[in-house]
Amino acid sequence: MTDRPSPDAPATGATILGCAGPDLAPSERDFFREADPWGFILFARNVDTPDRLRGLTADLRATVGRDAPVFVDQEGGRVARLRPPHWRDWPPAFDMAQTGGARAMYLRARLIADDLHRVGIDGNCAPLADIADDTTHPFLRNRCYGTETAEVVACARATADGLLAGGVLPVVKHMPGHGRAQADSHKDLPVVDAALDVLRAGDFAAFRALSDLPLGMTAHILFLALDTDTPATLSRAAMDEIRGWIGFDGLVMTDDLSMQALSGTMAARAAGARAAGCDIVLHCNGALAEMAGAVAGAGQCDAHGAARAARALACRRAPAEADLAAMAAELADLTGWRCDG
Repeated sequence: MTDRPSPDAPATGATILGCAGPDLAPSERDFFREADPWGFILFARNVDTPDRLRGLTADLRATVGRDAPVFVDQEGGRVARLRPPHWRDWPPAFDMAQTGGARAMYLRARLIADDLHRVGIDGNCAPLADIADDTTHPFLRNRCYGTETAEVVACARATADGLLAGGVLPVVKHMPGHGRAQADSHKDLPVVDAALDVLRAGDFAAFRALSDLPLGMTAHILFLALDTDTPATLSRAAMDEIRGWIGFDGLVMTDDLSMQALSGTMAARAAGARAAGCDIVLHCNGALAEMAGAVAGAGQCDAHGAARAARALACRRAPAEADLAAMAAELADLTGWRCDG
């Protein structure tokens, strides 16, 4: 067993990992202490009461001996890990964005950030900069913010700003764009055959406009204009587009490696993502054997990844003072949706 790092030491592992339940098992504590993941991610299976969740986030950080980031998918709508009775039940993002615009999305994100920060969660896998159209798969469509690049960018920027103001790091997704996918990447590999100039005029342009954000997540999508064989998460050509034309120099994490859009062993998936240029690999289902493969394949952070990770963490701040009740009332005025939380 290696020595635990000092409280301000950087992580060595190029991973974000999940755990199995609302409390850490001894085997998980030992594994995380050895693997030293950069961060953690939580799902509904980890969420019970606010006090219990607050204890879990503290325990996760204690295993690595530092203030590691703890992420969650709290988009609102169908993708929300924190739900009533302890947390707000949000309508789909598409509905709120179309009704109340960027201001509503800022208020929504600021209130979500308050919920998260109170239980020790300081990263949210949002905003989405995916552009919806009539062919977007239902698993994604009402999670998007709109059908036009400009409105999506405005709402995504507002969401990121609201999260940051509430002390929560935003993760923009799904790079370089998921809106044209007609399959659910949790189950199948979507293939997008649009020409590169078409993609750059819309889908990719949204991420280019948000390229200054501190963290981003890849899409498990095969873009034939970039790579005829390999989905973006594992594609050097796709990563060159993200780092090059899109201009994103924040920390890039994969989408969940256990999704069925990808094939091969977990170690091979992790190693492929790192070879393509992803800084951090994300493994979400909490299965120890799979996590061990992801850790082995991902290896350690390189110098570029460590620098991007440090810049991302430097964006964490204490929540700005805000009249949250007034914000909730304004959101109700804009959208007709009343927040009782």
